[in-house]
Amino acid sequence: MYGMLATSHIENGQDAQLRITPAENPSPEIVCLVDDDPLVLRSTGLLLTSDGFTVRRFDKGEDFIAYVASHQVPLVVLDIWMEEMTGFEILARLCAISPQTRVIVITGHEDTAARVLAMRIGTVAFLIKPFDDEQFLATVHRALGHPDSKKERAARTGARYVT
Repeated sequence: MYGMLATSHIENGQDAQLRITPAENPSPEIVCLVDDDPLVLRSTGLLLTSDGFTVRRFDKGEDFIAYVASHQVPLVVLDIWMEEMTGFEILARLCAISPQTRVIVITGHEDTAARVLAMRIGTVAFLIKPFDDEQFLATVHRALGHPDSKKERAARTGARYVT
């Protein structure tokens, strides 16, 4: 399998490169990311890819809804506060067209009312950005019904587990 090369523009004008090697046994499951922050889309997408997931990124709710209308989506990681269409608007439409899709809500702001509403709607988790990488990956695996331990994930992805 080929490694992927990601580049980013740094303030001093130079390009930085990051070598990413996907897991040997990528997950057949697609995880969709919906967030209007390009840095969150990139970093969270890279994290999921490094753990073997196939990732689809969307910076607009409308684009995600159009995708869901023609594709099966087992899990979406959804920012709740976005400019053009809020996560709650996306959730309402998602529940109508794909009620089997599991949802993890992410947000940059603690909001008890939003947390309660999201959990009542049936989201799997409500995480505050920035979140811990391992906690996030464990939440994704639980949402998809996968083994939760680091050791089991390491065995599945071919990574080395250090105790």
